[in-house]
Amino acid sequence: QVQLVESGGGLVQAGGSLRLSCAASGRTFSTYAMGWFRQAPGKERGFVATINWSGSIRYYADSVKGRFTISRGNAKNTVYLQMNSLKPEDTAIYYCAAVRMGDKIETTYAKYDYWGQGTQVTVSS
Repeated sequence: QVQLVESGGGLVQAGGSLRLSCAASGRTFSTYAMGWFRQAPGKERGFVATINWSGSIRYYADSVKGRFTISRGNAKNTVYLQMNSLKPEDTAIYYCAAVRMGDKIETTYAKYDYWGQGTQVTVSS
């Protein structure tokens, strides 16, 4: 079994920054892609960013491109989401997810196998 635990959420003013972390445990993540998704009140969970196992491929939703950066720790079992220039519309619960698929990325929510419990990010105007 795989466990994912997010941390780093909080309240920040517009224009500020936050760094989310996702720690994975339970199995080797040698062939797992990781992703970040978010869900605002009354909306469906949507894709934010994804990274492959080696960290060589990263892909972002248009709404966060140029402001957010996804990365993996050296041990590959931790993934980060650096969020800069935050906007009120970034307010949501942020979830990290993992899917086993070789050294590739994945943007589709339904294809992910493991999910964290989520961390709240609130951006005030």
